[in-house]
Amino acid sequence: MPRALVLFAHPCAESFSAALHDQVVESFQKSGWDVDDCDLNAEGFSPVLTEVERRGYHDEPTNIEPVRDYVERLRAAEALVMVFPVWNFGYPAILKGFLDRVFLPGVSFKLVDGKVRPNLTHIRKLAAVTTYGGTRVRAIMAGDPPRKCVTRAVWHVCRPEKMRYLALYDMNRASDGKRSEFLSRVGREMEAF
Repeated sequence: MPRALVLFAHPCAESFSAALHDQVVESFQKSGWDVDDCDLNAEGFSPVLTEVERRGYHDEPTNIEPVRDYVERLRAAEALVMVFPVWNFGYPAILKGFLDRVFLPGVSFKLVDGKVRPNLTHIRKLAAVTTYGGTRVRAIMAGDPPRKCVTRAVWHVCRPEKMRYLALYDMNRASDGKRSEFLSRVGREMEAF
C-alpha cells in the first residue's frame, strides 16, 4: 500500500484549513493510501533551527538526529501533501520550520560540486492545499512566495510525476458556497491523485 505524508500546519481545529486537512486525509484513505497524518501543531513540532543544528547542517548523516522521526516519515512517503494557510504571503512558521529542519542535505538534496541535486525522488506525487486571505492579484504582486516555493524548490528536490497546487484565494470574502465548492474540488482532486 503506498504511503502519503500529509503535513498540516494550522493551530485551530475549527478552521477551514482543518476541514481541508480532513478532506485530504479522507480522500487519500478512500483511494487506498496509507496516510501518515502529521499535524505539526498537535505533535508539538518545534520550528526553530537551533544554533547547534545550523552548525551541523552539512554534517551528514548526523544532521538528522534532532529530527530523525520526521526524516524517516518523509523517506517512507510516496506522496507529500502540505495543507496550510498563507499568512503574510508565506507559510505558517511551523511549516517553514519543518522545511528548514527536515529538508536537510542528505535528506531532500545532495550537494554535488556546489549544486543541489534532488534526493526525494521516491516522492512521486506532490501537492499543496492552501488558502489566501487576499486575491490572486495581490499574491502575484507580492511574488506569491508559497506557490513558488512548492512548485519550484520543493518540486526540485522531489521531481514528482504529478504535482498539484490547489489554492482558494480571497478567503477573507469567500462565501459558504465558495468554500464548500473548494472543499469538494480538493476531495475530487485528491481522490484522483
